[in-house]
Amino acid sequence: MARSRRTAGRPRDRHRTTTAVLVTALALSGSLVTTPASATSRPGPRAVQATAHAAPSFRLADIPMKDGTVLKADVFTPAPGTPGADRNGRHPLVVQPASWGQNDLEYVAQGRQLAAAGYVAVTYTVRGFWRSGGQVDVAGSKDVGDVSGVIDWALAHTPADPQRIGMVGLSLGGGLTLMGAAFDPRIKAVAALSGWGDLVDSLYSGQTRHLQAAALLHAIEAPTGRPSPEFSRMLADLYADRDIPQVVAWAHKRSPAAYVDRINAHGTAVFLANAWGDSIFNPSQMTAFYQRLTVPKRLELRPGDHATQELTSLLGLHNATWTSARHWLDQHLKGSGGNDDTAGGSVHLQVRRSGAEENYPDWRAVSSRTAHLRLGDPNVHGTGTLGTSTAGSGWHKEVAGGTDSGADGGIAELSGALDQFTGLPPTVLVPLLPRSSAAVWQSEPYATAQRVRGAARLHTQITASAPQGTVFAYLYDVDALGVGKLISHAPQSWSGKTPGRAFPLDVSLFATAYDLPAGHRLALVLDTKDPLYGGRTPKGSSVSFGATAAGPSELTVPLR
Repeated sequence: MARSRRTAGRPRDRHRTTTAVLVTALALSGSLVTTPASATSRPGPRAVQATAHAAPSFRLADIPMKDGTVLKADVFTPAPGTPGADRNGRHPLVVQPASWGQNDLEYVAQGRQLAAAGYVAVTYTVRGFWRSGGQVDVAGSKDVGDVSGVIDWALAHTPADPQRIGMVGLSLGGGLTLMGAAFDPRIKAVAALSGWGDLVDSLYSGQTRHLQAAALLHAIEAPTGRPSPEFSRMLADLYADRDIPQVVAWAHKRSPAAYVDRINAHGTAVFLANAWGDSIFNPSQMTAFYQRLTVPKRLELRPGDHATQELTSLLGLHNATWTSARHWLDQHLKGSGGNDDTAGGSVHLQVRRSGAEENYPDWRAVSSRTAHLRLGDPNVHGTGTLGTSTAGSGWHKEVAGGTDSGADGGIAELSGALDQFTGLPPTVLVPLLPRSSAAVWQSEPYATAQRVRGAARLHTQITASAPQGTVFAYLYDVDALGVGKLISHAPQSWSGKTPGRAFPLDVSLFATAYDLPAGHRLALVLDTKDPLYGGRTPKGSSVSFGATAAGPSELTVPLR
């Protein structure tokens, strides 16, 4: 209660003053002023007056929710005469929830752009962060109710059209746009940028805890957030690997994938944009969510890490992802725009390494064939063949459990960004990987380029000395010098197995689009420890990979 009283007192005035200073500075620098194309010639008095009237208006707002929580918001309103209004002077509305740990100032540049284009834009700080009241809810029922509460307020206090309502959000805001689409049928179109479709799969894919991702979210939240007791408990349980079914249930309740039937019933047009290397919300959970949608939809995937693809749009600079999101809103709220979803959905990919831009009618069309690469018996150097059709059975390769071979998925938020800006994903020297900790299989050099499109899958036989464990699978692009660049990876854990008894294990690697150059090899590396994750393989145990007559080991690679 004391915190709430402080929020309502002088700190709020200082927040408003600071915000006003920042916005004024942006306005003076040109961020909030629309410059006409004829600005190179000296305008007359009438031109100056028209330019002034063409600028959208901006104001701060306190938006009360039904439970008394007040959300801090920015409101951008089109100037009179701005195209896009209906006969009653009402404009389409775009609601933008701030991302994790950020406040309403995050979208100042985008709000100005939207208002200049004829949208009423309301951006708000999600409850529990900065000067908004309440506690962090992580897209729970309170956050979802706030989406509708902000829409209600905007319809009552701005010239917003109730028939043309959309949402755009980044990260947490992206997840909230999809939850809003599921629970508020008034929302006609959403654009979820670096968001999530399945929070369970994001934090616990392959039944493995994504600890670096969770730690990063906690570090961003700590300075500006007020976590609810429930959120704090779930985070502590995830770290400690206890009460995981309860954590899974908590995340499932906050997953748009759990309510995809509602989104389909509402007919909301859904735009999704994520990065191939997103270390918080992996691309596979988003491609799976996309495929379940039957509404107008579009999916765009580019190199990068969490929210790095959209970064320049927050500064008001040209950004391909934000441009596509704007076109989506124009198409579905204004009846204009350039994205074509008439074929039941479309997919746009930027390919890693080559940088090629590709478009497909749906996700199933991304790959046109599949390579089935058998894993062969490791040689005296500890390297097995990959892709030999005559690979035999009866072999096995044992590694020391709970030891890091040096192959890993990278560093959360950094590795994907390096791949985006420098073309350098996590890299290893494959010949130097210790065979005591890593099982390695390598193909012959390919005579032609191999275009990997989609999610590679591994099937193998495991024999472990402990009843629980985790395997990490890595697929590398290996050049003539043995330098391996990470194409994709994924974890897979198990528990309750009989020590010493073989069992089948399937690992689905994260989806990607990658062009392997001619003359390069594919390499598959398996080990039992990765700093990105909380694995279960006890140190000092052993894990053996093998093939039997009844169960060969095979890597399935989708190709184009």
